Amino acid sequence: MASLSSTVIQTLEKCQFIIRHGVGYDNVDMQALTNKGIIFSNIPDYCIEEVAEQAIMLLFACARKFNFQQEAVRISASQGSWDYTKVFPLHCVSGKKLGIIGCGRIGSKVLEMMRAFNMEMLVCDPYLTSERKAELGITTIPMDEVLQNADFVTIHTPLNDETRHLIDKPQLKLMKSTAFIINTARGGIVSEAALIEACEEKWLAGAGIDVFEAREPPPAASKLLKLKNVIMTPHLGWYSEESKIKIRYKLIENVQRFLRGEMPINIINSEVIHNLQK
Repeated sequence: MASLSSTVIQTLEKCQFIIRHGVGYDNVDMQALTNKGIIFSNIPDYCIEEVAEQAIMLLFACARKFNFQQEAVRISASQGSWDYTKVFPLHCVSGKKLGIIGCGRIGSKVLEMMRAFNMEMLVCDPYLTSERKAELGITTIPMDEVLQNADFVTIHTPLNDETRHLIDKPQLKLMKSTAFIINTARGGIVSEAALIEACEEKWLAGAGIDVFEAREPPPAASKLLKLKNVIMTPHLGWYSEESKIKIRYKLIENVQRFLRGEMPINIINSEVIHNLQK
């Protein structure tokens, strides 16, 4: 992902407004934009269902050992009889515990969808208001408790200074050896080196990831590509034909608001507005 660095921002002599074509903006030097007086906004609500569906897909792919089932078909076809050796054991998700780290737009959509599967929800989100928790029908607990008790953990936080390597070796060590971790948020939230070690040494059952820390796509030599207990997708959680249309409408709407002299939606660096009003 290209970076909007301070060096680039300093060259923008006439720019007044920038919109991120997407949700995350960890590749943007927000302070440089603010210092330059450039308003910045994103589109945080165009692919909520899509990312939630991707997370749930990865959860079930891990739970049902989808990659091992595919391998079993190939092995069985060559042998002429079914061989489930590499698939066993399997467990249903009903009655298991789902940990949700970050229960904003996407995390709460996962919560809503997964309730149909009779799972116990363990939620960590220190920024939820009491009103929002009541609306969702949940209580929140510390992250360590989520990691210690959940059978599946799915991550739905932004990537920033607070969340970079939020899940590192000590946190992964807290998890059950039978547990899986799902990441459809940003690669840097989970230490890739720690995740590889956890999955290699089997002190974690496995992982489902749509995002990568070091590089996207991951380099051909990445150990992640060799781990059979890691299911990977190509950073497509955001995508559907519907979301492609939705984001374009939202982008155009925000540009039109700005050109009419109205306040853009989802301003990230609101300090610029305060400075302009002084």
